[in-house]
Amino acid sequence: MEVPVDPVMAYKYKAELLVKDYLLADSYVPYAAVLVGILMCKLAYDFTRFISSFHYKGYASLTKMQKVEWNNRGMSTVHAIFITVMSVYLVFFSGLFFDNLDGPVTSRSSSLSSFTLGVSIGYFITDIAMIYWFYPSLGGMEYVVHHMLSLMSTVYAMLSGEAHVYIYMGLITETTTPGINLRWFLDAAGMKNSKAYLVNGAAMVVTWLVARIILFMYLFYHMFVHYDQIKQMDTFGYFLVLIAPSIIFVMNLIWFSKILRGLKKTMAKRH
Repeated sequence: MEVPVDPVMAYKYKAELLVKDYLLADSYVPYAAVLVGILMCKLAYDFTRFISSFHYKGYASLTKMQKVEWNNRGMSTVHAIFITVMSVYLVFFSGLFFDNLDGPVTSRSSSLSSFTLGVSIGYFITDIAMIYWFYPSLGGMEYVVHHMLSLMSTVYAMLSGEAHVYIYMGLITETTTPGINLRWFLDAAGMKNSKAYLVNGAAMVVTWLVARIILFMYLFYHMFVHYDQIKQMDTFGYFLVLIAPSIIFVMNLIWFSKILRGLKKTMAKRH
């Protein structure tokens, strides 16, 4: 006599096998994760368009290019939230990069850390493609440089298994993205003179200072302390770890000065 099989439990079992044997299997991680990242971007873009068209009356009055940027920023916000949560967990809570473990911190990785990098690579590929297609409407050359450095560093880390700790420290800077996007949304919605716009501007200054200035100083300090381990990396990876964060840090300082000037102008208009 055959025992009846619960279709829900059978489906759950098959889904768990798929994740374990394919998505998180070492040989499939790079390819599956990138595809997941691209799919996530597509879903986030379409979901932003769907929600906005039904719940924001002003969406219909936006120009075609404004709608593209609106949806693109919704997509980047979803990625920013995802990668910030994963980066904070992997760097500060997972124990993967703790100093009390054996072996160089620069060579530590896991299936989860590699998969997460792959998702970000899928996002960077999608966003760079959109920036190129609509250039310069979605961002000028500074965005291209920033994204290309981020993409190159993340691809190297995922494929080599090196420098995951520094890539994730850098990706924590995505904490600032939702605030930047909210500023653009408020501006596009005609709320530039609102209290929400001013509060968001002040919050942007704080998060930018913490995530893109102070955190990078900690990253450089960490690199200094573990320089003997960085020297053991592949030559390309060695120079990438030294050069890419330095360039991005300079860009962060330039952008931070612009944010401060913008906030000062907004506050001056209110007095």
